[in-house]
Amino acid sequence: GGGAHRVSNFDAADNGRILTIREAFHRSVNLVFIRLMRDLVYYHLMRLPEVTPAVLDDAAHPERRRILAQFADWEGSVFLTGFYRKYDGLKGDEALQKLVSGLRSKTPRRLAVIYRSVRPDVGVNGFAAFLIGNLLDPNLKDSLIRGLYEAYSPQRFSLADRAYLAGVHPLELWLLEYKVRRPQATLEEVLAAGEQERQESYAWLFQAKNKRAQDRAIRIMLEREAFQEVHRVWKRTGFPFPRLVPSYATSIGSSGDTPAALAELIGIIVNDGVRRPTIRVRQLQFAEHTPFETILAPRLEAREQVLPAAVARQVRQELIGVVETGTARRAWRSIVLSGGEVVPVGGKTGTGDNRYEAYARSGSLIASRVVNRTATFVFVIGDRFFGTVTAFVPGEAAASYGFTSSLPVQVFKDLGPLLVSLVEKKQTESASLWPGRPSLVARLAGAPVLR
Repeated sequence: GGGAHRVSNFDAADNGRILTIREAFHRSVNLVFIRLMRDLVYYHLMRLPEVTPAVLDDAAHPERRRILAQFADWEGSVFLTGFYRKYDGLKGDEALQKLVSGLRSKTPRRLAVIYRSVRPDVGVNGFAAFLIGNLLDPNLKDSLIRGLYEAYSPQRFSLADRAYLAGVHPLELWLLEYKVRRPQATLEEVLAAGEQERQESYAWLFQAKNKRAQDRAIRIMLEREAFQEVHRVWKRTGFPFPRLVPSYATSIGSSGDTPAALAELIGIIVNDGVRRPTIRVRQLQFAEHTPFETILAPRLEAREQVLPAAVARQVRQELIGVVETGTARRAWRSIVLSGGEVVPVGGKTGTGDNRYEAYARSGSLIASRVVNRTATFVFVIGDRFFGTVTAFVPGEAAASYGFTSSLPVQVFKDLGPLLVSLVEKKQTESASLWPGRPSLVARLAGAPVLR
């Protein structure tokens, strides 16, 4: 969604290989899931009512203009939001000066267009002071100043033309003028007021000669709609977030996976596809053994079957495979009971080196800012216990770290003795409640598995 993506595998040797989903899952091979996500998006995209070959093939198709208008509004809102944050908290003249200070070159014409667009009601004297102050030339001729003032009146040019002459984005130019009139405007008010200006800024996109750019914009919008359909389907299967990132990288965690969300997901898998309510406080008791004794308990939500039981069991079996033969191998046999029983452990690993990167038109990297580094191991122990272990370093300090998901797996392994005592305690409690119930190891060994 929104542009080209480049994804590679941790092991470059896997880039050209054809792997099964099972092997890719066990070894955390990214590209297999990127391609799987692409297939899902294409499936939903082709089911959209407005998607026909003619939309892209026929430049005169009536549906194209509607989709292009949506694109202009969406991308224009993205730019406008960025400009609003850039100048947030600055007064009119301060914002104007920040714009001017960022220009690569300051020519009389560029400065004239900017000032006349942002401060259209200021007279020639204020205009002259602005030019002289920014050009650092007190000897500018009055005839030149007056000529520029009259030549670049905002009434003589469209917003797009003025932005072209000034060498700035049209919405940035409009926003500064709007902030002069409405200095206290909120982002919501700015977006509402700039609806027409967003369309005007993209007038070039509607020209017939720009069909290639139009096709790209249409594909972006259709893909975004397809991702919305993916999200709608995923919500029914337990996806906890109100939105997902319209990117194929969503399949490998770019939609904001959190420890709590991962724990909820693994809980659904452990419970054969049933989502159970998360309980932090079971009961509150006040004034015990008095006439005013009060007991408060949460009203539990109904259980919900969000995944087919067979799917959940298969995923659980593959999670065990990740520990037995895959990237979480060091957690294998980490839970051994006092009687010698090895409790099956399953899990999934993930590492995130999160950065903001800027690239030149040639594709070369020109800037990189580290945001954080994460490594996670989400685990299941037997058929009862589950959770996550996460290593997290925020901010620029993350650049000094190079750990991978092997770190949380090792932490889990080191916690093994403590976890064993917890598992044995719960087994003892279960045995007293259900004397004839087989052990969790025996139950897992006999669980049906899809092949």
